[in-house]
Amino acid sequence: MAGHLYVVTGSSRGLGAALAQQLAAPGHTVLGIARRTNDSLAARGGSLEQWAGDLADPAPVAARLEAWLATFDGATFDSASLVNNAGVLSRIGPIDETDSADLANAIRVGLEAPLLLTAAFLRATRSWPGLRRVLNISSGLGRRPMAGSASYCAAKAGLDLFTRSTALDEAERPNGARLVSLAPGVIDTDMQVQLRGSDPAGFPDRERFVGLKTGGQLVTAEDTAARVLAFLHRADFGAEPLADVRG
Repeated sequence: MAGHLYVVTGSSRGLGAALAQQLAAPGHTVLGIARRTNDSLAARGGSLEQWAGDLADPAPVAARLEAWLATFDGATFDSASLVNNAGVLSRIGPIDETDSADLANAIRVGLEAPLLLTAAFLRATRSWPGLRRVLNISSGLGRRPMAGSASYCAAKAGLDLFTRSTALDEAERPNGARLVSLAPGVIDTDMQVQLRGSDPAGFPDRERFVGLKTGGQLVTAEDTAARVLAFLHRADFGAEPLADVRG
């Protein structure tokens, strides 16, 4: 076996783009999935492929992923990893002041898509002899509530429990996949811009997020990606299904 395969969602910008770019190295086969492709991403000696797919309608994307993985000889890879990174915020504020389609979109992208893609990944790689990993990018907001963010908190909390439950299933199988739901810390991305720009009447924590920016406490997507990938490649990855990159 020689080589490593990685699938990264939300790869068009922010943390997902940084993850895909850092993974596109010699010996690596990388697939990025997002609503649109990113022309600035480039393979650095490895293989980098991008798909434009709407994760708010995840079933066709999951079917395509399963079929794509079936084209490979799994014995040629030392490892295969799925990184479910994509997530979106619905309008910040109480859910009764938010459009139903907006709420549904947040849950589909943030929870339904990772669940279906993970199922497809596990089915397609079941017989592969190498190490199989699923890394779900969670959030501290999946572990503590915040006003004005019910859909995002719900998606991340669901992601955590789905990870823990699937890890139990995989532990009962030969060469079962290792799964972790990882909180990546506070990152300087468009999501932070959305939080800082929200109406404080529906988002009482707004000033805290403004303070994170003005206080220089946000970490770049590139630095966060390096820390996330270091965690992914740890020998004990999966020993605990819930984790925080900050320790």
